[in-house]
Amino acid sequence: MDARLNDLNWSLVQTFLAVAETGSLSAAARVLDASQPTVGRQIKQIETQLGLSLFQRQARGLALTEAGSGLLAPARAMQAAMREIAMSAAGQSDRMEGTVRITASVFTALHHLPPIIARIREAAPGITIELAPTDTSENLLFREADIAVRMYRTEQLDIVTQLLGELEIGIFAARSYLDRHGTPATMEQLREHTLVGYDKSERMIRGMRDFGWPATRDWFDVRCDMHPVYWELVRAGCGIGFAQSGVGDEDPSLVRLFPEVPIPGLPVWLAAHEQMRKTPRIRLVWDMLAEGLRPMLKPST
Repeated sequence: MDARLNDLNWSLVQTFLAVAETGSLSAAARVLDASQPTVGRQIKQIETQLGLSLFQRQARGLALTEAGSGLLAPARAMQAAMREIAMSAAGQSDRMEGTVRITASVFTALHHLPPIIARIREAAPGITIELAPTDTSENLLFREADIAVRMYRTEQLDIVTQLLGELEIGIFAARSYLDRHGTPATMEQLREHTLVGYDKSERMIRGMRDFGWPATRDWFDVRCDMHPVYWELVRAGCGIGFAQSGVGDEDPSLVRLFPEVPIPGLPVWLAAHEQMRKTPRIRLVWDMLAEGLRPMLKPST
C-alpha cells in the first residue's frame, strides 16, 4: 500500500489529507482554495488509482474507511517531506524579491504594522507583503507565515526568536464613562465600577492575580475576547479596561487611570523558521519590523 502511495501525484495526496482532516468535500475545498467538484474528482481519482475505497458517507459528511485510515500515516509523512523540501528550497533563495507573509495579533496588525509595512515597501519594492492578522498561532514550521510578531516566546524547534521589548499596559476609561460614573480615586474603588474584560480567555484574570488582585470572571460586567472590539467597548464608555498605553495615550477621548501603578508589560517577540530567517528578503523584513516596533517598546524586565 505504501509503495502505491509513493507513486501518486502529490496533489492527490494533499486532497486526500484535506478531506480526511476536515470531514467533507466542501470544507476541504475551502482549505485547498479549490472547487468542491474538483476535490470530488480528485478523491475518485486517488481511489481508482489505489483500487481502494477511502471514504464512506455519513449524515455529517465523510468518514475514513479502514483502508483510508491506513493511509493517513504515510500520507502525513509525505506531507511533512514536501514541506521540508519547500522550506529548504525557499531558504536558498538570495533574491531581494518575492513574498513575505507576516502574522500578528489583530490588534497589533491594526495599530502598529501598517506604517512599518509602508516603509518596507519603500525600501524594497520587489518584496510583496502578506499580512495575516489572527489571534491564533500560525505554524511557522508549515510556512503558514514567514515571520510572526507574538506576545510570547515560541518553543518549537528550528524556530529563531528575538525579544524586542515590552508594550506598556495601562488602565483606561472613556471621558464619557467618567462623566456619568465619576473617576475612581483609588485602585480599590475600581471594583465599584463597570470593568471590561475577556470572555473565554483567562489571560487578563491570570495577569491580575499575578499582580495581587483576586480577580474572577464575574468582576467583568462587559466581556469580549476579540481585542479590537474589546478596545472599542472601552472607547464607547462601556466601562474601565486595560490596553496598550501607547494606543490609549494617543486617544483624546480616553483618560489613563493610575499611571503610577506598575502593571506588567506585554512582551513582543519576532519568530521565524531558522532556514527562512537566513534568506535576504526575510532578514530585511525581520530587521525593519524590529526597527519599527522598538520605539514603542520599553526594555524587558
